Order: sequence, then structure tokens, then C-alpha cells
Amino acid sequence: MQQASDMSGKAALVTGAASGLGRGTAIALAKAGANVCVVDLNEDGLKETAAAIAELGVECLVRPADLSKKENCDAVVAESVEKFGRLDALCNVAGVIFFNHSTDMTQVQWDTTMAVNLSAPFFLSQAAIPHLLEQNGAIVNVTSSASFMGEAYAAAYCATKAGLTNLTKAMAMEYMHKPIRINAVAPGGMVTNIVSSFMNMPQDLDHSLMARFKPLRGTVEVEDVANAVAFMASDAARGYHGNCISIDNGITAG
Repeated sequence: MQQASDMSGKAALVTGAASGLGRGTAIALAKAGANVCVVDLNEDGLKETAAAIAELGVECLVRPADLSKKENCDAVVAESVEKFGRLDALCNVAGVIFFNHSTDMTQVQWDTTMAVNLSAPFFLSQAAIPHLLEQNGAIVNVTSSASFMGEAYAAAYCATKAGLTNLTKAMAMEYMHKPIRINAVAPGGMVTNIVSSFMNMPQDLDHSLMARFKPLRGTVEVEDVANAVAFMASDAARGYHGNCISIDNGITAG
């Protein structure tokens, strides 16, 4: 995957930036010269990300927020534009997963997954698009290999990631004649904080159902996916629109 083009003087907003892929993406964009607004529920984690970005000589806006609420999505976009005077890239990285039998999943688990994984990227995009149009900017949504294959005990997660993949394509079609690019990146398993969710699998799970999702080539490196997201956010990816790029070590190959 190519590196991001020079993004000096540009501004990006990255969600889920307190750790894992969100942090990696924010740092990758900062290395390319972008000023970055980092958003997450975890304020302490955001401060650690901001410290790493500060060493790269660009500006960073730390914005703790609960993105399950539309008004917070609107607010973080507005504050980012106010801080940097522009918005060139929106990277929707934040995500949650709850493992459970479908018959045992609570409404809170279902609603939280829908709000964070699907509604938040939509409402952030809704708020960001007018600003992105001014800069010929880009939206990059992080979906998952779960967009393309059912995974046992993760019905809500799979539903949201498949929805986000097709939301990407739908919005790309809507803005086909406008100066904006809308794409997605679909990683396979990575070693991030979300892996801790695997510790909360149902005790009576059927292990034979899980074997299908063990990557034969191992997990994906966070840095590789972060570089891909940053590339898709940059002008170097000018030929991409309505695409979903899989980075999964072949888990969806067959």
C-alpha cells in the first residue's frame, strides 16, 4: 500500500483515536503533515495519542466524546473546523463488538453497536460533507472482514459492518458528481484493544464455528491498516471512490 501524499496544511478528524487502529491512523496522518482532531470516549488515551502527534510538529485537537449521540457527532465536526479552519478527511475508525448468542443479546448491546458502528459514521459524515466538499476531501470508513462473512456470536457487529460497507457505496453514488471521495477499508483481525472482547465469549460456544475465522497467515498489523486508511484519505488515492479495500491476510479469499 502506498503512503499518504503530503497533507501539510490539511486537517483530518479521526474517531477511536485513543488506541489501536484509530491511534495508528491519527499518527499516520500526522506523519504526512496533517493537523488532526482525535476523538474517543477515553480521554487519557487521547492525551497519549496527542503526545505522540505533538512530536511530529503538527497540531492536535483532543476531543473526548460519546459518538452514540448525534449531537456529539455534530459538535466534534464543528469544533474541528473551528480549530483548523478546514476539514480535508474524516476517518471513521471507532467501533465496538459484543459477543453473545443472538437469543441472549441485550437491547443495550444491540443499540450500542448500531449507534457506534453505523449511526455515528453516518451522522459524522452528514456534518462533515459540506466542509469536505470545499476541500475536495475524503471520507474513509473502517468496516471489517465481517462485512463479507457471517461470524458466529457477533450478529450485531456483522450487521453494522456490512451496513457500513454498503453505506459507503450508497453515499459514493450520491456524490458521484461532487468533489469528494468516499471509501472504506476492511481489515481482518488485528491485535488491538478490541481483542479483549474475545475474553467475553459465551462459555458454551461451539468452537467448530469459530475455526473458520482463524487467519492462516496470522493477524493483520495495525500499522499496515493505518497506512492504508491514511492513504485513502489523501490525494494520492484520487482514483478511489466507492471502494472497500480488504486488508485481511486472505481470510475472505475463499
